[in-house]
Amino acid sequence: MMQTTNSFMKEEAFEVRKLEISDKKKGFVELLQQLTVCDSISDEAFDERFREVAKYGNDHLICVIEDKDSGRIIATGSVFIEKKFIRNCGKVGHIEDVVVDSNVRGKNLGKKIIEFLCDHARSMGCYKVILDCSSENMPFYERCGFKQKEIQMVKYCV
Repeated sequence: MMQTTNSFMKEEAFEVRKLEISDKKKGFVELLQQLTVCDSISDEAFDERFREVAKYGNDHLICVIEDKDSGRIIATGSVFIEKKFIRNCGKVGHIEDVVVDSNVRGKNLGKKIIEFLCDHARSMGCYKVILDCSSENMPFYERCGFKQKEIQMVKYCV
């Protein structure tokens, strides 16, 4: 499962850790709604998706920062590990869905999420970590050590 009792980091009232099934009640879905389209999710649907993601083990990690004073989830991000044939059957980490609650931005919480996810990818043997972002978020990711490469393309299936 993706639950853990060990926190990655404790600083002031913030804890970085893996997503837990109880985080839905702590505002996880509402936080994602600050990032993109994310409709309300029933408890049953959330539990089912949580268990589905958990089956991937360390190949799909979702982390959160919980404000321990309020008990709210205030930041999140995920990384999934792609297993390739190129580069001697190498692995690539793909970072997705990074968001910090608009009420607490500017406290380096996004950077802590990125560091947590990159550390995980490194520990899984990834030779690189990639992500897509808007042009307005490029300076943030550059401060986290990323650099622009290539161009993203998308085709929506629905």
